[in-house]
Order: sequence, then C-alpha cells, then structure tokens
Amino acid sequence: MARTGRRPGPTQTREAILAAARSQFAERGYGGATIRGIAAEAGVNAALVHHFFGSKDKVFVAAMNLPFDPAVLVETVVDGPRSGIGERILRLFLSLWREPDTRAPFFALVRSVSSSPEVAAQLRGFMESAVLARVAAALGVPRLRVLGAASQMVGVVMMRHVIGAEPMASADEDEMVALVAPVIQHYFDV
Repeated sequence: MARTGRRPGPTQTREAILAAARSQFAERGYGGATIRGIAAEAGVNAALVHHFFGSKDKVFVAAMNLPFDPAVLVETVVDGPRSGIGERILRLFLSLWREPDTRAPFFALVRSVSSSPEVAAQLRGFMESAVLARVAAALGVPRLRVLGAASQMVGVVMMRHVIGAEPMASADEDEMVALVAPVIQHYFDV
C-alpha cells in the first residue's frame, strides 16, 4: 500500500522556495514577483509557499534575510495614540539596531543597497508597498510625509551605527528619543 503525506527525512522545499524567491525578486523586482511565479520556479504548488511563509511580504523578508516583520512595524506605527507615533517608531527602529541579531543583517543590507542598484530597487519596492503605503493609508497621511519620517530614522542610524559619529554613537536611547522623536512626530501631525 502506498504511503500518503510527506516523505520521511529532511526536506529541501523551504530552501528551494527561498532560492526561487531570490531569483524572482532579482529578475522582476518586488512588485513584479508573484507567489505563483516563485512556486513555479521552485517546482512546488503556490499553497506550499503560503504554508511556509504566509504572504509575499514574508517570503521577501525571509529571502532577503531582513531582520524585521513589516506587519509588526506597521502595527507599531498605527497602534496607539497618534501623538506618540514618533516615539514608538523611533524606539522600535533603535531597538532593531541595538540587538546584535538584528544589527548584523541591517549592516549587510546597508552594504548591499549602497553597492547594488538591483538590491536597492527590490528593497524600495518592498518598503513602498509593504510598509510606507500601508502606514500612509492607515493614518491618512501623504506617502511623502511617511517617507520623510523614514529618512530621518535612516539618517540617525547612519550617523549613530554606520559612521559612529560622536556624541550620537554613544548617546543613551532616551536622549535620542527626546532629540529626534519630535521631528519624526512632525511628519504625522497633519
């Protein structure tokens, strides 16, 4: 009698899906890649991609080894009083760079986007649709304002962690929040 279900032993399906996803995102960009295209290249059913990852956003996060979940980022920004958005998002962003497990992939990402237009385009497409557009829609804020807030945070991280400019590099996170959160909040006060 033939057995049904998964074959015994280790499976390479997840890794095949990730390899196909990297290929599809590189070839088509974030906007052009689809779950079906990724599944076809991996030689699996699209339902299996959903089983392992749940959504295109999560496939991208895993394929690019991003150290954050866009849904958590969006939820952090929009959940809570509007007057606290600047502080919430800055604290989240600073915490991602504080922890060694998330800082290392961010450094790799900074190197990749600064040296590869293709990677920069993939990340831009992902950030525009998975984060910026969702935050803008949820808060009724123009996307330019959300992008302005994001650029402030990227600037802080570049000076603090990449360049290591003092006294910003060694400043206490509460000092950074007191200094920068009101500027970020400004973008959301419309």
